Amino acid sequence: MSIDIAKAETNFMHLYNREVCFVKGEDVYLYDDAGKKYLDFAAGIAVNALGYSNDEFKNAVKDQVDKLIHTSNLYFNEPSIKATEYITKFSRLDKVFFTNSGTEAVEGALKLARKYAYNKNSNSKGEIIAMNHSFHGRSMGAVSVTGTEHYRTPFEPLIGGVKFADYNDLDSVKALITDETCAIIMETVQGEGGLTPANEDFIKGVRALCDEHDICMILDEIQCGMGRTGYMYAYERYGIKPDIMTTAKALGCGLPIGAFVANAKVGEAMVPGDHGTTYGGNPLATAACCKVFEIFEKENIIEHVKEISAYFDEALNGLMNRHSDKVESLRGVGLMRGLALIDEVKAGDIVKECLDKGVVVIVAGGNVLRMVPPLVIEKEHVDEVIKVLDEVL
Repeated sequence: MSIDIAKAETNFMHLYNREVCFVKGEDVYLYDDAGKKYLDFAAGIAVNALGYSNDEFKNAVKDQVDKLIHTSNLYFNEPSIKATEYITKFSRLDKVFFTNSGTEAVEGALKLARKYAYNKNSNSKGEIIAMNHSFHGRSMGAVSVTGTEHYRTPFEPLIGGVKFADYNDLDSVKALITDETCAIIMETVQGEGGLTPANEDFIKGVRALCDEHDICMILDEIQCGMGRTGYMYAYERYGIKPDIMTTAKALGCGLPIGAFVANAKVGEAMVPGDHGTTYGGNPLATAACCKVFEIFEKENIIEHVKEISAYFDEALNGLMNRHSDKVESLRGVGLMRGLALIDEVKAGDIVKECLDKGVVVIVAGGNVLRMVPPLVIEKEHVDEVIKVLDEVL
């Protein structure tokens, strides 16, 4: 049955420009209400890491529905206990708090950093250094540390004490540090800001500054984490650890779940009454989370990402060379890639034409065509997306 999009739109607040209604997913493909098939290179904005046909994952979710969906955080539940074991193992951090989304994870991370500073000095102003062109979410706290002015301006006044440095410019960070600084927050790979990874000298320099001044280093791994860069968490490739890390998106592969995770020293700063959630860490979402980690280990997803991303990288470089009059540069790492286009070629137009040809890609900030496919794609899917991009460009 075909959906009347225009009629459906009347019931929604108009916050997205939507043209397609997807009704089914199989393997790494989506199907709309008219039965048209689309190769999915967006994965629900880097969420559906396992694609749509992993029966082990789906059965784990169905089984948990029959057991227990919700209890609240007034009690323990078995899946959440197991999920903390997986997260602490792979993050190499110590303390976990589950949320329902990445935005909520950022909110919690900011509160934790300020509470850590407050415990040291109850007069602390809790100043935070964030990065220009960053994106951390849409809630008031998260948008306060999002380094793109047009996301912030309509909602001011936001939370105070936030300053913005330039990503990959260590001197700009140093210039903002004061005795009141409690945290530096940054994405390990900027997503909405244009698929830009941190330089090694920069991220290690920020880590050193945080150590020197006892400042919380917060790394946002909501989009770049969970294997997308060829590491479970992207900071692993630099040989460093944050004090606080945020994770979400592929953590539940479609089930709404996020978490902020901290080392023991910082993670013990908050006590009962400081923070909470009704739904966060519920048995259904954490059962999905556990199964994601199990499948990642059993099916060697990380190694697959490294292998297929090398093939994808070669194909994208070839595409860029063939269309050097339209593509300025190739961005990103692993299966988090972007094509920065010249000003005359609009990424939004490319997205629409690709959709017409049955390929789902999306936009990142700065006129960048973003591709964050399921991590289980194969070479044939790379060939398919490159063929369509060749035609459209």
